[in-house]
Amino acid sequence: MPRSVRWAAVVVAIEALGALAGAAVLAWLTLTSTPGSVRSAVAEIVFAVLAAAALGFCARALWRAASWSRGPVVVLQLLLALLGYTTAFQGNAPAVGIPLLALAAVELYLLATPEARLAFLRPGR
Repeated sequence: MPRSVRWAAVVVAIEALGALAGAAVLAWLTLTSTPGSVRSAVAEIVFAVLAAAALGFCARALWRAASWSRGPVVVLQLLLALLGYTTAFQGNAPAVGIPLLALAAVELYLLATPEARLAFLRPGR
Protein backbone atom coordinates (compact mmCIF):
# COMPACT_ATOMS: atom_id res chain seq x y z
CA MET A 1 0.00 0.00 0.00
CA PRO A 2 1.50 3.37 -1.00
CA ARG A 3 2.28 5.90 1.70
CA SER A 4 0.15 8.55 0.01
CA VAL A 5 -2.94 6.35 0.38
CA ARG A 6 -2.17 5.72 4.06
CA TRP A 7 -1.70 9.45 4.64
CA ALA A 8 -4.92 10.17 2.75
CA ALA A 9 -6.75 7.78 5.10
CA VAL A 10 -5.21 9.55 8.10
CA VAL A 11 -6.29 12.97 6.80
CA VAL A 12 -9.86 11.77 6.28
CA ALA A 13 -9.85 10.28 9.79
CA ILE A 14 -8.72 13.66 11.16
CA GLU A 15 -11.59 15.30 9.30
CA ALA A 16 -13.99 12.76 10.81
CA LEU A 17 -12.73 13.57 14.30
CA GLY A 18 -13.11 17.28 13.54
CA ALA A 19 -16.71 16.78 12.43
CA LEU A 20 -17.39 14.81 15.61
CA ALA A 21 -15.83 17.57 17.70
CA GLY A 22 -18.00 20.09 15.85
CA ALA A 23 -21.08 18.03 16.70
CA ALA A 24 -20.04 17.99 20.36
CA VAL A 25 -19.57 21.78 20.36
CA LEU A 26 -22.96 22.27 18.73
CA ALA A 27 -24.57 19.97 21.29
CA TRP A 28 -22.89 21.85 24.14
CA LEU A 29 -24.03 25.20 22.79
CA THR A 30 -27.56 23.89 22.31
CA LEU A 31 -27.73 22.59 25.87
CA THR A 32 -26.17 25.62 27.56
CA SER A 33 -27.99 28.37 25.68
CA THR A 34 -31.38 29.08 24.24
CA PRO A 35 -31.30 28.32 20.51
CA GLY A 36 -33.63 30.21 18.20
CA SER A 37 -34.97 26.88 16.97
CA VAL A 38 -34.35 23.63 18.81
CA ARG A 39 -35.24 21.63 15.70
CA SER A 40 -32.64 23.44 13.62
CA ALA A 41 -30.01 23.02 16.33
CA VAL A 42 -30.70 19.27 16.60
CA ALA A 43 -30.65 18.96 12.79
CA GLU A 44 -27.21 20.60 12.68
CA ILE A 45 -25.93 18.19 15.33
CA VAL A 46 -27.33 15.18 13.44
CA PHE A 47 -25.82 16.45 10.18
CA ALA A 48 -22.39 16.84 11.82
CA VAL A 49 -22.59 13.32 13.29
CA LEU A 50 -23.61 11.87 9.91
CA ALA A 51 -20.72 13.71 8.24
CA ALA A 52 -18.32 12.30 10.84
CA ALA A 53 -19.67 8.79 10.25
CA ALA A 54 -19.36 9.12 6.46
CA LEU A 55 -15.82 10.45 6.74
CA GLY A 56 -14.87 7.69 9.20
CA PHE A 57 -16.32 5.03 6.90
CA CYS A 58 -14.40 6.48 3.95
CA ALA A 59 -11.18 6.67 5.99
CA ARG A 60 -11.46 2.98 6.82
CA ALA A 61 -12.15 2.11 3.17
CA LEU A 62 -9.15 4.17 2.04
CA TRP A 63 -6.94 2.42 4.59
CA ARG A 64 -8.03 -0.89 3.04
CA ALA A 65 -7.68 0.55 -0.49
CA ALA A 66 -11.23 -0.41 -1.39
CA SER A 67 -11.64 0.24 -5.09
CA TRP A 68 -14.81 2.31 -4.60
CA SER A 69 -13.45 4.60 -1.86
CA ARG A 70 -11.50 7.14 -3.90
CA GLY A 71 -14.50 8.68 -5.69
CA PRO A 72 -16.62 9.45 -2.61
CA VAL A 73 -13.59 10.87 -0.80
CA VAL A 74 -12.84 13.23 -3.70
CA VAL A 75 -16.48 14.40 -3.73
CA LEU A 76 -16.45 14.94 0.05
CA GLN A 77 -13.22 16.93 -0.25
CA LEU A 78 -14.71 19.18 -2.90
CA LEU A 79 -17.73 19.79 -0.65
CA LEU A 80 -15.46 20.50 2.32
CA ALA A 81 -13.41 22.90 0.19
CA LEU A 82 -16.59 24.79 -0.75
CA LEU A 83 -17.63 24.86 2.90
CA GLY A 84 -14.16 26.08 3.89
CA TYR A 85 -14.17 28.83 1.28
CA THR A 86 -17.63 30.01 2.28
CA THR A 87 -16.75 29.92 5.97
CA ALA A 88 -13.43 31.69 5.56
CA PHE A 89 -14.29 34.43 3.11
CA GLN A 90 -18.04 34.94 3.21
CA GLY A 91 -18.69 33.90 6.80
CA ASN A 92 -15.74 35.91 8.15
CA ALA A 93 -14.39 32.90 10.06
CA PRO A 94 -10.96 32.23 8.53
CA ALA A 95 -9.83 30.34 11.64
CA VAL A 96 -12.30 27.60 10.67
CA GLY A 97 -12.40 27.92 6.89
CA ILE A 98 -8.68 28.03 6.09
CA PRO A 99 -7.90 24.71 7.87
CA LEU A 100 -10.80 23.09 5.99
CA LEU A 101 -9.38 24.36 2.71
CA ALA A 102 -5.91 23.14 3.64
CA LEU A 103 -7.10 19.65 4.61
CA ALA A 104 -9.12 19.33 1.42
CA ALA A 105 -6.15 20.45 -0.69
CA VAL A 106 -3.78 18.00 1.03
CA GLU A 107 -6.27 15.16 0.61
CA LEU A 108 -6.85 15.87 -3.07
CA TYR A 109 -3.10 16.05 -3.64
CA LEU A 110 -2.51 12.73 -1.87
CA LEU A 111 -5.19 10.99 -3.91
CA ALA A 112 -3.88 12.47 -7.17
CA THR A 113 -0.36 11.08 -6.82
CA PRO A 114 0.49 8.42 -9.40
CA GLU A 115 1.03 5.70 -6.78
CA ALA A 116 -2.35 6.46 -5.19
CA ARG A 117 -4.12 6.28 -8.54
CA LEU A 118 -2.43 2.97 -9.32
CA ALA A 119 -3.33 1.54 -5.92
CA PHE A 120 -7.03 1.71 -6.78
CA LEU A 121 -6.74 -0.07 -10.11
CA ARG A 122 -7.75 -3.68 -9.89
CA PRO A 123 -6.84 -6.19 -12.59
CA GLY A 124 -9.85 -7.67 -14.37
CA ARG A 125 -12.16 -4.66 -13.96
